[in-house]
Amino acid sequence: MRVARVAICFLILVALFGCSGSHRQAHQRVLLPPTLDLVPHKNIGLFMFSVENAKGNLHEFATRRFEEYVLAAQSGIEMREFTHADSSALFSARDTSGVPVAFFGHLKISNVKPSGHFTASLSPVMQATVTVELSVWLVNTRTGGIMWRRSSQSTEKVGGMSFIGGMPTFEAHDPNDAYGRLINQLVYNVTYDVRSTWVDQ
Repeated sequence: MRVARVAICFLILVALFGCSGSHRQAHQRVLLPPTLDLVPHKNIGLFMFSVENAKGNLHEFATRRFEEYVLAAQSGIEMREFTHADSSALFSARDTSGVPVAFFGHLKISNVKPSGHFTASLSPVMQATVTVELSVWLVNTRTGGIMWRRSSQSTEKVGGMSFIGGMPTFEAHDPNDAYGRLINQLVYNVTYDVRSTWVDQ
């Protein structure tokens, strides 16, 4: 009788593990296409991002990184760079640029809390905790309507900051420095919809 109970328990365990194994095998990773497909537009405009409450080149750095991320995410598209001075011509009914859609972006700097200390050699080191929000939107150049929008915000402690006329100044050059890592994360977040993504099904 005991042997029979052991045998039954063994068969139940085998059945359970067999079911769970087949259940796991039923799952598969599927690559979903991007939510925002830019390929049908082919020629994509990109305006230099604007910046609020700060000086420096942080917005230029963010614009370049955004362009790199979008071009890496989707093949078969071309991006044309514009300045805000070009907007009136691009949105004109007589425009012949062949750019049906264009990206705009805005960086907002807030909650700047500076702090500093001196090194062993008495050299001043300026740091600050800042909140940076990046908003990006896609505009139909024929109608002026917004077709897509996404934003991301992050608060980080960064160094190498200075103040000019009471305005914080940020200079970003290296993608691996403090500013670069902050901008990379924001750009990665806002470009989620233009990337293909793997999901379990």
